[in-house]
Amino acid sequence: MNSVNQADKQTPKGNGFALLPLISFLFVYLCTSIVTGDFYKMPVSVAFLISLGIALFQNKSRSLHDKLESFCKGAGNSDIMLMSLIFILAGAFATVAKEMGAVDSVVNFSLAFMPSNMLLAGVFLIACFISISIGTSVGTIAALTPMAVGIAESTGFHIGLSLSAVVSGAMFGDNLSMISDTTIAATRSQGCTMRDKFRTNFRIVFPAALITIFIYIYLTSSAENTFSIQNGEYSLVKIFPYLFVLVAAILGINVTVVLTLGTLIAGGIGIYSGDFDTWGFVHNISTGIQGMSELVIICILVGGTFELIRYNGGIQFILNKIEKNISGQKGGQIGIALLVFLTNLCTANNTIAIVISGPIAKNIADKYGISGRKSASLLDTFSCFTQGIIPYGAQLLTAVGIAGVSLVSPIEVMQYLFYPILMGISAVIAIFFFKN
Repeated sequence: MNSVNQADKQTPKGNGFALLPLISFLFVYLCTSIVTGDFYKMPVSVAFLISLGIALFQNKSRSLHDKLESFCKGAGNSDIMLMSLIFILAGAFATVAKEMGAVDSVVNFSLAFMPSNMLLAGVFLIACFISISIGTSVGTIAALTPMAVGIAESTGFHIGLSLSAVVSGAMFGDNLSMISDTTIAATRSQGCTMRDKFRTNFRIVFPAALITIFIYIYLTSSAENTFSIQNGEYSLVKIFPYLFVLVAAILGINVTVVLTLGTLIAGGIGIYSGDFDTWGFVHNISTGIQGMSELVIICILVGGTFELIRYNGGIQFILNKIEKNISGQKGGQIGIALLVFLTNLCTANNTIAIVISGPIAKNIADKYGISGRKSASLLDTFSCFTQGIIPYGAQLLTAVGIAGVSLVSPIEVMQYLFYPILMGISAVIAIFFFKN
């Protein structure tokens, strides 16, 4: 063990060959996706297990025992473990709140207050509110797409335009929600609080959201409104757990405490209202934890594999290449943005892109004096920007799938995705004009 600790203190030189595990992951994942025509056919955990095998095979000067020790060191990193715990708690809270009826209440509450003279702007705002509450863009899209299709059929709006309001609002919340996978991964990998990241992130995306609202109002202001909304029942009590988590996290209360209390509050409301009994509450917690199991496994595999890549000089190689082409804080921020953008293009999953890019981004941030809140915001914003516009991402595929592939294609929705594009532009502006 001492020899390993001593070896880990060495500063390895840059070695491009050490990046082979990461390159192999992208190759296996992309090739499988292209051949099958499905970017979700190859499990990310399996692809990373293959890359781990290649990482363990490299550097024959070290014994397998030493390599496994380094893997365990990276996999057991405190940030990785805390991130995994937060994922587990977030999964438990989200499932308990959903089974208690919180999602339906949020949707119906939002619909009850949607202005009839600004339908698509209203849909965008509803999607923003729901996604920031429940922390999932795909779940928001699944809940609101039928309504968006109904609006398009009743008003004559292009169905792609109507769906774009849902997808855009969903990406707004995915980027800012305290229980979103992307927020958790970005803040933990960069070592900043959710409150600080939220404040920095909000300053970046709020102008983009505001402009998007005016664009939808302008495009639809002359259309005749023949769409009537059938309001469902909602309970303000059932919405409370989401509001509690949002406010408590903004106030700076430890996120593990916030999610634990949020789960207990949602569970108590669910038991009191008869949505489930005590054992149903326990079962929902278990279901939520299991739903996060693959993401936790991926975090462990990524943490361990990147420790091997780091030791072999792969991270230093990337930093050396970045240093040759950029300089200063702004250059470092551009490097982080490009890193997560390209990774997201390859993986079609913004959470996985952040998990992969996080360790490298942290090194760049430390080297160029970029604050944790700024690097976390850049990771989350550019990943959500990318995820929101790629036609093979889960968000667009879900919207088109529910609406009906015979009615609309992802490309037809993409031309109306004003918010993700404006979010990307705002993020670029923030790099050059916002304080670190």
